[in-house]
Amino acid sequence: MRNTLENRRELGKHLLILIGSAIITAIALNEFLVPGKIFSAGINGISQIISTLLEMGGIQVSTGWFILLFNIPIGLLGWFKVGRSFTIYSIAVAVLTSLLAIVVPVNNISNNSLLAALFGGILTGVGVAYPLKNGFSTGGMDIIAVVLEKTTGRTIGTLMMMINFSIVILAGFLFGWESALYTIISIYAMSRVVDSIHTRHQKLTAFIVTTQQDVVIDELNKTLIRGITVIPSFGAYTRKDGAVLMTVISRYELYALEHAVKDVDPNAFVNLVNTVDIEGNFYNETEQLKLKQDSQTK
Repeated sequence: MRNTLENRRELGKHLLILIGSAIITAIALNEFLVPGKIFSAGINGISQIISTLLEMGGIQVSTGWFILLFNIPIGLLGWFKVGRSFTIYSIAVAVLTSLLAIVVPVNNISNNSLLAALFGGILTGVGVAYPLKNGFSTGGMDIIAVVLEKTTGRTIGTLMMMINFSIVILAGFLFGWESALYTIISIYAMSRVVDSIHTRHQKLTAFIVTTQQDVVIDELNKTLIRGITVIPSFGAYTRKDGAVLMTVISRYELYALEHAVKDVDPNAFVNLVNTVDIEGNFYNETEQLKLKQDSQTK
């Protein structure tokens, strides 16, 4: 009964984040970025460029239609290459964003391009960060980057930087370098907001303070393929023996770790620390998937 209630709450939370993210991103596009010819990151930015080029040729097609068009094949790619749960929520955000971008009228709220770039970037950052914080994304280039990481070995951050750099260059050549400079400001503002809400660092060290170390370790082993170091501890306030579990995870595993710990020990204390660098064996997503498949076949 408790698990059913928790699942419903989790579903409701995901739906609220999904809807809120789509609304905020659509407002950022149609009220700040599109009117100022300032381009967003990823698929949204590419869609803006195509829509603006058609508008210059006298053809009016909403940016939302191109976001929707691009995300259909990307959704299929993610379904087979990344994972169904991640892809379903991510594509739902992208589809709702595209539909709202079609419905919401384009208004030039600010005649100041710098303000438009900043507020457009800030709102887009909020729209991107909360889905990431809750285990999914806004679709588009996030899914492509995950797939490319598995096939090329490059990090997701490097791939996203290359994609966004291409958008800036295109904006400069097609619409003038002033537009490209404002696009850089917008993308930078977006990345800073994402950093403040959901860490973009590749790896984190989690310190989990718990009095139920065995059940927490068992649950983490079911959820993650990570080494866990057990450090005996004593609570100065509670006067009880416990343990500090230390493990290093990628930022994409943060949501899974938090919920695994919460499910078995709601009173556990989790401290997350940014990890600058590591030495030694650290399984990436592809290696983890292979290990899970191998364990299932045994």
